[in-house]
Amino acid sequence: MRTEQQAGRQMGVWAATAVVTGEAISLGIFLTPAGMAKSLGSSALLGAVWCGMAVITLAGALCFTELAVRFPQAGGEYVYLRQGFGRRVAFLYGWMAAVVMYPGVAAALSVGTVPYVQALLPLPAWLVKSMPALILLALGAMNYFGTRVSSGVMTALNWLKIPVLGGLVVWALVSGHAAAIKLAPFMERRAGSDPLVGAVAGAAISAFFCFGGWWEAGKIAGEVRDPPRTLPIAFTGGVLVVTAIYLLVSFAFVAVVPMETIQSNTAFVAQFGMALFGEAGGRILSACVVLCVLGGLMVLSMAVPRVTYALAREESVDGQASPLLVFGRLHPLFGTPANAVLLQTGVALAVLGIGAFDRILAFIIFSAVVFLALTAVTLFRVAEPVQRWWYPLAPVVFLIGSGVLAAMLLLHSPWPSLLGAAVVLAGLPMRWLLVRGDRTAQVASAETSLS
Repeated sequence: MRTEQQAGRQMGVWAATAVVTGEAISLGIFLTPAGMAKSLGSSALLGAVWCGMAVITLAGALCFTELAVRFPQAGGEYVYLRQGFGRRVAFLYGWMAAVVMYPGVAAALSVGTVPYVQALLPLPAWLVKSMPALILLALGAMNYFGTRVSSGVMTALNWLKIPVLGGLVVWALVSGHAAAIKLAPFMERRAGSDPLVGAVAGAAISAFFCFGGWWEAGKIAGEVRDPPRTLPIAFTGGVLVVTAIYLLVSFAFVAVVPMETIQSNTAFVAQFGMALFGEAGGRILSACVVLCVLGGLMVLSMAVPRVTYALAREESVDGQASPLLVFGRLHPLFGTPANAVLLQTGVALAVLGIGAFDRILAFIIFSAVVFLALTAVTLFRVAEPVQRWWYPLAPVVFLIGSGVLAAMLLLHSPWPSLLGAAVVLAGLPMRWLLVRGDRTAQVASAETSLS
């Protein structure tokens, strides 16, 4: 049986940075900026919200970079939380990531991709119904059979997004469809905009969700070459790339389609495509959406099994037989956490079958923000003090930003937020049952050996 170290570190700077950009630049880049612009009613406010979220995100990226360099193992936040707060808190995060949140995200994205594929290709009805499952199975298969293949596909998809989105911005400018006058008045808010406080709060939450996923590079740190060099570039470089893309694309959107004509997020995609490319606009924008969503799905399917793998290895007691131990093994031939990949794919398919992913996402977002903040707090609890120029400013900025976001979520959606926290806390009795099962197995084994 190959260990993680024996499996080799196969991912370089480009692949690790693609993990950061890939999850952040997904479906949200086409749907969220339009709603934000309409609600805020001001180009200046739109830019300010993006820049403010970029500052918070960059602060978080610096924190996660330090943690990833200190603990360059597969598992990301699970590993960091275990170091800072112990196994119980870390297990709750792993429970949320592996069983609840990420399978729901994967199911939602796979379903969201289908209408855009239909815009590109005529599909029979049976294939439309089964396509989300086929997408999940294909991604699971790539990750099962090898990190080199899956990381290569993931890197290609996610780096291809950058020139494609950049091309949209450039074409909007050189074709004459974008006009600076449509951004005016730059500072004043347009009539009919939402109330200022609510608009800023909603836009900040939307921006956070769009940036979401920048932390995923920590989950695959165990398979990254030269972590002290690669991970800082991946985290900070990836966040800067995402910030630039969101700012450029958002202003290009508004410069092509005036805010007052935006009716809804989904209608806006068609409006923008029609304005830039005429009748072919819907198909061209659909191709861009499919590319961005598949890149994000590829990151999820690579990163999340590494959390399950790390959790299973740590929670299994002294190598004894355990319900979790099977997920803490690498495939003897492919060197991948194959059973963890199967679990992630299976749970995502189950969520897809019951159609509960939209409710799961609404319930779990608040808890995700709390876990990110707790992960940053780990820097204050490590044995060896942090010696960086940005410390302690970066974690303080990130904690304040996360706290404000959590408060906004509680005010905006109190019951889903609290119910999500309850779902996460349900992992405690689950862990108790698993640990109890381990201890029972150990006692039985000891009694057998004595007899």
